[in-house]
Amino acid sequence: MNQPLFSPQGVYAQGEGAPPRVISAPQRYIQGAGVLKSTGHYVKSLLKVSRPAIFASRRGLSTQGLEVEMSLKANGINSVTAQFGSECSLSEIDSHTETLREAGIDCLIAIGGGKVADTGKCIAHRLEIPVVVVPTLAATDAPCSALSVVYTPQGTTDHVQFFPQNPEMIVVDTDVIAAAGERYLVAGMGDAMATWYEADTCLHNPMARNSLGALPTLASVAIGEICARTLFEFGEAAAESVRAKQNSLALDKVVEANTLLSGLGFESGGLALAHAIAGGYPEIKIVHDNYLHGEMVAMGVMAQLAMQNSPDRERVARFFARVGLPIHLNQLSISAPNRDDVDKVIKLALSRPIAKNMPMPVTHATVKEAILSGDKLGLAVTNEIGDDAYRRLHD
Repeated sequence: MNQPLFSPQGVYAQGEGAPPRVISAPQRYIQGAGVLKSTGHYVKSLLKVSRPAIFASRRGLSTQGLEVEMSLKANGINSVTAQFGSECSLSEIDSHTETLREAGIDCLIAIGGGKVADTGKCIAHRLEIPVVVVPTLAATDAPCSALSVVYTPQGTTDHVQFFPQNPEMIVVDTDVIAAAGERYLVAGMGDAMATWYEADTCLHNPMARNSLGALPTLASVAIGEICARTLFEFGEAAAESVRAKQNSLALDKVVEANTLLSGLGFESGGLALAHAIAGGYPEIKIVHDNYLHGEMVAMGVMAQLAMQNSPDRERVARFFARVGLPIHLNQLSISAPNRDDVDKVIKLALSRPIAKNMPMPVTHATVKEAILSGDKLGLAVTNEIGDDAYRRLHD
């Protein structure tokens, strides 16, 4: 590793008293149907680079990666390629860093899902070059943030790495998202829905801190609110569009909510119990192996709203059920015989500083009560309106 780990808390949480309010954002966010083919034009016009690397999985290099390569070439820019393995791990990051350093690149274009984006950000940071993120899924809010979740080669969380700045450019082609799986878009809605409820919690707790170690701004919380409002209004129609592999206005709005609004909102608005619990669910192997991050976050939202006795509890549960997100423990394959595994989840959740952003005491007992209360509501909603959407995505 070429630089010491960057700590935003070391920048903003200085001295005594409350830290400042801080919002962090990428320099450019470009979204639309067919924008992938203009990536070369954007890179040439805005970044002034001459030798970028295209970083993607094997499949990504042969599809979207090839289209970006052709776009760069059409704009007089020759590129090199690097193939993502399977994990955003230190070994993968370090290996690519050295290879690409020798190649003399001056920009990295990461094309793919959240782990490709996170790996690309780490590599670019080590090489001290700009990074462009091209998401092929709207499953997470990773593309816009100035941080990466780094895993062990076995797939468990190792640490979170922070960066001094967000990506220079995000290019989101909604035609690409429309052709991806419905389950990924829906999982992104689970992750994005948490943005509003966690940011609002942090805003009203003077002791809460966002991912930068600072206080949330009104702007970041407002972004979280419009994120949730967009999901409630357009989420079901967007899922229908992806199911039909068609682009639509609803999909365009939800892609922005899942990617930009959630990305800005979570990083600068702050996280709380929903993500703390979501970070614990991978401790259960069957959950780790079979469920997406946003699906675990949805269950975390159910628990957080239960702990807060939120008036939105039932509205959120019904929305999750209609789009196919899990709303009770059985839908995460946690049935009665292995409910003791929930204690492992709680132990890890309580170890995460974001759990302390809640305005009330957070203990093993209160978190377990919240998880079980959320589970009870989820079962009641499922019994009332059914689980057709969930079964469609998981059977």
